[in-house]
Amino acid sequence: MESDALFTLGEPATAPGAQASAGGFIPTGPDAPLPVRMRPADLDELVGQEHLLSPGAPLRQLVAGSAPMSVILWGPPGSGKTTIAHLVAAASDRRFVAMSALTAGVRDVRAVIDTARRQRRTGGPPTVLFIDEVHRFSKTQQDSLLAAVEDRTVTLLAATTENPYFSVISPLLSRCVLLTLRPLGDEAVRGLLRRAVIDERGLGGALTLVPEAEAHLVRLAGGDVRKALTALEAAAAATTALGNDQIDLATAERAVDTAAVRYDRAGDAHYDVTSAFIKSLRGSDVDAALHWLARMLVAGEDARFIARRLVIFASEDVGMADPTAIGLATAAAHAVEYVGLPEAQLNLAQAVIHLATAPKSNSVTTAIGAAIADVRAGRGGPVPRGLRDAHYSGARGLGHGLGYRYPHDDQRGVVTQQYVPDDLVGADYYRPSQHGAERSVAGRLPLLRRIVRGLPTPARPDEPTKGGQPDRPTSSGGDDDDRRPATAAQVAEEVGASADGRGRQ
Repeated sequence: MESDALFTLGEPATAPGAQASAGGFIPTGPDAPLPVRMRPADLDELVGQEHLLSPGAPLRQLVAGSAPMSVILWGPPGSGKTTIAHLVAAASDRRFVAMSALTAGVRDVRAVIDTARRQRRTGGPPTVLFIDEVHRFSKTQQDSLLAAVEDRTVTLLAATTENPYFSVISPLLSRCVLLTLRPLGDEAVRGLLRRAVIDERGLGGALTLVPEAEAHLVRLAGGDVRKALTALEAAAAATTALGNDQIDLATAERAVDTAAVRYDRAGDAHYDVTSAFIKSLRGSDVDAALHWLARMLVAGEDARFIARRLVIFASEDVGMADPTAIGLATAAAHAVEYVGLPEAQLNLAQAVIHLATAPKSNSVTTAIGAAIADVRAGRGGPVPRGLRDAHYSGARGLGHGLGYRYPHDDQRGVVTQQYVPDDLVGADYYRPSQHGAERSVAGRLPLLRRIVRGLPTPARPDEPTKGGQPDRPTSSGGDDDDRRPATAAQVAEEVGASADGRGRQ
């Protein structure tokens, strides 16, 4: 199977943006690019889309013209969308009009539809309208197709490299059959390269392709036949210029410097690669994360976008398991602004390695999510009086700040006090994990909550008890009742015990 943009539409044969010459496309000349010359002559030469080629499948019905169904072909570059359009155009019982969304407008679409309607009324052949890169049509332009597709004034054949669920309006999508084309496998690309070497439409057997060079071209293609055949043509020209009759690896490498990365910063691949990048980080696969980082950098992704994703990830998926992660990610983001590429790729790589190998915790994400959910649900009454602003004249008369206890006045640095509205007393949003540095937080958080909420503190294992209760004095009830342990030093020791081991695992 040849490429989707493999066979260029050529210059318009009728109105701007549309072609209705022989077969709907300008005939291929002997000086046409190799990918154009090697397009399949019939459906039997089509390879790589076996899931669409079974007897009675929509693709066969489309090419044969046995069913007037409108079709959207969705697939990556080089998967054969425009090739299929050429095969449909070859049918003699239909009028075929081809246009590109890059150059056509609403006026061009309406002109094709009007002509198709007149021919239909006079018993003329049905019209197949092929629109390449249909995702580039605006909503208005796509709307202009609806009525004609609905009543089959035209049979629409549209090609897109973008996810049609995002790029094609729902009414048009619902009127069409969606066929998804897959990237070609290595064996399919290899077979087509060999065919191009010996076929009269290709190199005609004038040169041979050594296995190492063939493997390089297959690897370079990444499932895109147009890329493979374009590279083969460049390598063949270089070989001929050197007076050789074998395309070797060195010549193939020189002819094609660098593989173009399949990545569209504004398209579907952008979101797919970003998703794979974040999921690799979350899954602690540092090697995969570095691959996706490299893929974005080579494709020209905005380094600031990558840095922002890392800063978010540092809190979303690492969080308190490694509190240093947010600082490192932020530093990498600053380096991107301060240093810039290409050197800043080192800073990004360091941040990726740190985040991928760090212990993981999503407790920050779940904590703020639970708190926001309560607020949106209407929970949370007035601010407790003791916490209200009391700095201005008259505030004390309103009771603001009365009863507030200053934590630093206590040796432990924490006191019993209500900090939440009445209907949220006892709500636990933050639930620390046992991963990395957060393990120490998980150890002291229950004690902090007991002190703040004025709950009894369990006895330490080595403390004597009376009647099953801790042998420690407690103050009487009231607002100031913190039921503190026997010595403030013991609590201070427990509350701050992890300060030295915060980063330990």
